[in-house]
Amino acid sequence: MKLTVFGATGGIGQEIVRQALDSGHRVTAVVRDPVRLTVTGAGLEVVRADLTDPRSLRPAVAGRDAVLSGLGARGRKDAGVAARLTRVVLAAMEAESVRRLLVVSAAPVGPDAEGAALVDRAMRTVISGLLKGVYADLREMEAELGRSATDWTAVRPPRLQDKPLTGSYRTVVGGFPLGGRFVGRADVAHAMLAMTDDPGTVKQGVGVAY
Repeated sequence: MKLTVFGATGGIGQEIVRQALDSGHRVTAVVRDPVRLTVTGAGLEVVRADLTDPRSLRPAVAGRDAVLSGLGARGRKDAGVAARLTRVVLAAMEAESVRRLLVVSAAPVGPDAEGAALVDRAMRTVISGLLKGVYADLREMEAELGRSATDWTAVRPPRLQDKPLTGSYRTVVGGFPLGGRFVGRADVAHAMLAMTDDPGTVKQGVGVAY
């Protein structure tokens, strides 16, 4: 497939690029600073672009089979980034009639796991309070997806870890894995690539965790 990756220099973004290249896909990595992208490969095209201007992004998404985005806030001070930048990506995609989009959201944006223990619900409430602005941003991002014409999927991981790819994780469409508290960035990337051509995840939030 021909894929475009936004947020390609982030932890999940670089993993998406690396794993996609390893699987034989052609990848366009859209970045603000190419120096920060450490992944290389014969099927990789690196594009430096203004992420505030949909017109500048149109060539990077034109003719692609899917767009995957790791764009988002790195902390509370960046709240608002996810919705704002995703809005620009959506405008570029809709202008080029590209439909498939997968983005990274977060577990607290979606529903609790069915049958979740009280301690997990309490932990979720505390985390949501501490990062209120970040999760409000992600909820607005998901609302933008819902208003768009794209075939979107919002992937909702819990606390992220830097660990090697395992390929062993759980996903729940429209919900969240019971007892799931952690997941590695590499496995989130793996899940996103696996969902790219999965019609069952279209216009859905998908919880992913160990």
